[in-house]
Amino acid sequence: MSAAQAPRQVSRQAPQRAPHRQVEVALGGDRGYTVHIGPGVRELLPVVVARLGAARAVVVSARPAGTVPDPGVPTLWLAARDGEQDKTLETVGELCREFARFGLTRGDVVISCGGGTTTDTVGLAASLFHRGVPVVHLPTSLLAQVDASIGGKTGVNLPEGKNLVGAYWQPKAVLCDTDLLRTLPDAERVNGYGELARCHFIGAGDLRGLPLHEQIAASVSLKAAVVTADERDTGPRHILNYGHTLGHALELATDFALRHGEAVAIGTVFAGRLAGALGRIGERRVAEHLEVVESYRLPTAVPAGLDPGDLVRFMRRDKKASRGLAFVLDGPSGVELVQDVPESVVAGCLAAMPRTGTGPGG
Repeated sequence: MSAAQAPRQVSRQAPQRAPHRQVEVALGGDRGYTVHIGPGVRELLPVVVARLGAARAVVVSARPAGTVPDPGVPTLWLAARDGEQDKTLETVGELCREFARFGLTRGDVVISCGGGTTTDTVGLAASLFHRGVPVVHLPTSLLAQVDASIGGKTGVNLPEGKNLVGAYWQPKAVLCDTDLLRTLPDAERVNGYGELARCHFIGAGDLRGLPLHEQIAASVSLKAAVVTADERDTGPRHILNYGHTLGHALELATDFALRHGEAVAIGTVFAGRLAGALGRIGERRVAEHLEVVESYRLPTAVPAGLDPGDLVRFMRRDKKASRGLAFVLDGPSGVELVQDVPESVVAGCLAAMPRTGTGPGG
């Protein structure tokens, strides 16, 4: 990563912009914050920094120079890379050392700019340095805007599993600038739809056909409500992991060649099949899982060549599992976390899933 200190002065007046959506994450004390959604909202950054009273900032950005507006205070600029390959404790350590060399204090601010892996990693570094430095997220991928940057979960991977090391550290603001999505490759945009597809089954309703900014706002509003009710995953927040148990296993089994949203999409189809096999939902609801995922042009088949035993082993390490295999599943009382699902049923549903030989995303 590279660094350059650049103290510059800019106006702290909020720029004139068309109205945008605001979603409040109404947590207690000073943990609540606003998620801003719309074109150009990243230009609010110097206003946010001024309201925090920060004397200095560190910007960690996986995007080209100029993507992040000047925070309006002396700033250390660090280059980062999106991707699971850098979502590690080693990266967190490197960031914290850069913070220390810059002299960052708890009265300053860290700003992340990038996809979900960047917001996760930078958020964890901010949570650990001095036992917590304020952080502001500028998510630049669809997946990060609809899900990863909101809710305060930070984390990195170990070779043994995904997101096994992390902390809860709520941002001070999230700026979801929809202008930044215009340059996304089509494959990355479709990847972001994986989290939107699973929203269909956890309370957001049918988002298909809505303008993209409304889809983002609906997903953020749902997550904000769930996080407000259960900040630290002791109950209702588990529903946000719909499709993620198999999804995370698929990411690990493919060495992350399968993107997160694609893996969650396949995991969502699997969750429908598993709920059906357990008698929790009927055939029509099972079929609806496939229909919704396909409508977003997401993959629905498990990549060929993966060892089912490896997938089960990875799923056993899922952080939701307190005993046996655990899945968030639909049912007669709605979506809930189901513990100790019989391995034989899981294995049978895995065997029945279609396979594709075209590789991840095919």
